[in-house]
Amino acid sequence: MTLIPKELVPAINQSMEIELPATGTHEQLHEKLSVVINDLINHDFEKLVFHLYRIDVDEARMRALLANKADQNAGGLIADLIIERQLQKIKAKAEFKQKAEEGTGEEKW
Repeated sequence: MTLIPKELVPAINQSMEIELPATGTHEQLHEKLSVVINDLINHDFEKLVFHLYRIDVDEARMRALLANKADQNAGGLIADLIIERQLQKIKAKAEFKQKAEEGTGEEKW
């Protein structure tokens, strides 16, 4: 049971224009996001592609993953990529904020 960073669900909700609950484990988030993605695959693929582009999921990596694991749930595989990408963004934002707070000793504008 892996807890998720508090910023993750709001970031996914905003990027995907959905309302996943902000509490739970990584596994619960993965399961709920997989359901949403599978629904988009089946009913609004264009919207899914738009969201993947907006989140900046690596298209080549996604295609390779789906091809190599064709026997697995595509929604689950894509959910993994979305969660991973959002975590990367959260980490980068935190690192940028930390560097900005440390400053270089120069005046901040």
